Amino acid sequence: MSVSTPKLLPSSGKKSIHDVCHPLSCEEAALTTPSPELQNTSSSIGDKDLSLPNGTPVDTSSPASSSSLLNRLQLDDDLDGETRDLFVTVDDPKKHVSTMETYITYRVTTKTTRTEFDLPEYSVRRRYQDFDWLRNKLEDTQPTHIIPPLPEKFVVKGVVDRFSEEFVETRRKALDKFLKRIADHPVLSFNDNFNVFLSAKDLNSYKKQGMALLSKMGESVKYVTGGYKLRSRPLEFAAMGDYLDMFTQKLGTIDRIAQRIIKEQAEYLVELREYGPVYSNWASAEEELQEPLEGVSSCVANCSTALEELTEDMSEEFLPVFREYVLYIESMKNVLKKRDQVQAEYEAKLEAVAFRKEERPCAPTDVEKCQDRVECFNADLKADWDRWQNNKRQDFRLLLTGMADKNIQYYEKCLAAWESIIPLLQDKPDGKGEMPS
Repeated sequence: MSVSTPKLLPSSGKKSIHDVCHPLSCEEAALTTPSPELQNTSSSIGDKDLSLPNGTPVDTSSPASSSSLLNRLQLDDDLDGETRDLFVTVDDPKKHVSTMETYITYRVTTKTTRTEFDLPEYSVRRRYQDFDWLRNKLEDTQPTHIIPPLPEKFVVKGVVDRFSEEFVETRRKALDKFLKRIADHPVLSFNDNFNVFLSAKDLNSYKKQGMALLSKMGESVKYVTGGYKLRSRPLEFAAMGDYLDMFTQKLGTIDRIAQRIIKEQAEYLVELREYGPVYSNWASAEEELQEPLEGVSSCVANCSTALEELTEDMSEEFLPVFREYVLYIESMKNVLKKRDQVQAEYEAKLEAVAFRKEERPCAPTDVEKCQDRVECFNADLKADWDRWQNNKRQDFRLLLTGMADKNIQYYEKCLAAWESIIPLLQDKPDGKGEMPS
């Protein structure tokens, strides 16, 4: 959360999305190299130099800083890219204003060596509802898999400006992570709808096809009726549900406390900005104390800047990760419910066969198919669960290391600023070499 006035994105004027020139149709259009996930989160608060009015530099470097550890963690993640054959990046948000609506589009850049794609590189523009279409398609066609979440679409009007630079950048990062998670998935990344999303110049024609692209598996699961009741969830899946409930509670508690901390920091920042100038005004009336008073005023200003950057990082980098995982949990619970429905259907049909076993000694084909769906659900869900746990450990390791790094640098900057003015506050010898009484 920034206390400064939100910046607005440059507008493309009254143009429809259909009027936006496709990057591949322009000779001068250059595709950008996809950046590794989370590379922007390692920006350092200490990049800005601090100095006092008298020119004294403020040294904020420290061998104890965790920046080197954060860089090593990110380097390890980059090495994983050597085995990848599909790279996707979301960047370059643009605002479009038409007579009917105002919206934001994002450039989606793809580089791949997969034979399923006709070209090795693509660059298309997509808006939020296109990402939403993709996710719905993945849920329909891959019901046994956990689909990564999208950032929430709706915001409270008057509280968050959805066209502000800060909001759009936060959403861009979330959309970028959404596509990267799909691209790294061994099954979802080969989905035909994902291919279309990344490569099609006009996505509207594919959207109109509606249910035509649904797989048989998707249809069979989507239309399972609620007439079947599961007797009991298997222990391993019951443990998953219990863990998700506990994890949701923990994330909710952290989010509420973090929101209060951000609010208190914003209020404290307002006080600091009023506090510093008092010393500056005082200095103009105290000739003998002018230099140390101005030094104190400058230190307070430097601490204010450091606190503002720390608060912004917490709001723009820390909280979005927690909110993404809250949405991730909802997606996982939905898959668990679908699995339970398929198992309940299988149990009901199995009981029906057992009840009529004298008349029909052989299990009917639909029971066998239902059993196959249960086994498919179990295998896919367990594989995605393990993958999600690995991603979670990596994400929170980077997040918490980055949070430690930001806090260390914040306190280093404040400490160095105050230490730098100590010489100004100490007594100086007079012209005769004696200390004043």
